[in-house]
Amino acid sequence: MPLLNIHTVKGRSEEQTSALLQAIHDAMVEAFEVPVRDRYQILHEHEPKHLIMEDTGLGFERTAGRVLIHVTTRPRTKVMKERFYALLVEYLGKRCNVHPQDIMVSCIQNNDDDWSFGFGRAQFLTGEL
Repeated sequence: MPLLNIHTVKGRSEEQTSALLQAIHDAMVEAFEVPVRDRYQILHEHEPKHLIMEDTGLGFERTAGRVLIHVTTRPRTKVMKERFYALLVEYLGKRCNVHPQDIMVSCIQNNDDDWSFGFGRAQFLTGEL
């Protein structure tokens, strides 16, 4: 159920993009303990000058491989979020050669009444989920 908006710089092949999206999904499934078919990802590809991600003063440089992940989710624990961040770095590094400094995540929490998966119903409220 987390909705992921994933922002990257244009230029990855279809295979690289598929691997990137799968690695992100696997990290989310493992960290947030959601079902495998709980997959909602939107990929936004940008020209390099249209995806600005500076270092917030932390003293590092990002590359053209940068990835910004905006997660909209029901409340998750601090431990779950920290695990998600760590797994992202691990999986994206090993599977996609994305450098740790190129991964940025922002999580926004919402509530059960903020979700409808179809049929005009709020499935978390109706008990369907």
